[in-house]
Amino acid sequence: MFKIFSAWLVHAYTALGLVAAAVSAVLIILGGEDNLRLAIIIMFLAMVIDASDGYFARLARVKEVLPFFDGRRLDDTIDFNTYTTIPLLFIWQSELLPGDLAWLLMLPLLASAYGFAQTNAKTDDGYFLGFPSYWNVVAFYLFFLQPELWFSVTIIVILSVLTFIPAKYLHPSIPGSLSTLSIILGTVWALIILAIITGAAKQHPWTVISLSYPLYYLITSWVITVRSWNRAKISKS
Repeated sequence: MFKIFSAWLVHAYTALGLVAAAVSAVLIILGGEDNLRLAIIIMFLAMVIDASDGYFARLARVKEVLPFFDGRRLDDTIDFNTYTTIPLLFIWQSELLPGDLAWLLMLPLLASAYGFAQTNAKTDDGYFLGFPSYWNVVAFYLFFLQPELWFSVTIIVILSVLTFIPAKYLHPSIPGSLSTLSIILGTVWALIILAIITGAAKQHPWTVISLSYPLYYLITSWVITVRSWNRAKISKS
């Protein structure tokens, strides 16, 4: 009985991400500086839930205890909202892309739909395949850094395209050669982000400093991909 209760508790914890998405959507629609900042905090909490629910699911052995309930399907449904639709709504409402360029947000929306629908979106060796739709992270940096418009457009277009390229991207919550390091660095990054969005740290310098983790994530992922492609070429020759 306790195992069943624990398993459902984990699924309920995962479902809190959907509640966070709904609250974020309301705050974004209401608009205004304070509501948008609060929406970012809620989106951050949703990301924390997503980063930790897999650990709890493995601990409670939810697949064994509740084999008739697909927790991964629930997780994917929530993730598409918290990582794609809500952040894109945020970018639109905060006018990070002007009205005549807002249509570009269709690119990451459709790219994410493709990414989430892939049967091999997560590889057997523990990586994401293609850019893993971290549009909440993109929304955060565009909002706090307010870069030039051409840079924002370039980032959105490039990352949308990268979704279709079968490169490997780190999945820190899945055990792997770099998972421990990625979790440590990711935790430090998350604490810095939390300090920024709550006003505990100065916005501009710490936002720039926090970029070191996304850069580590992207560069490391691309290096792993190139090595993987090279090994595949060698094995075929």
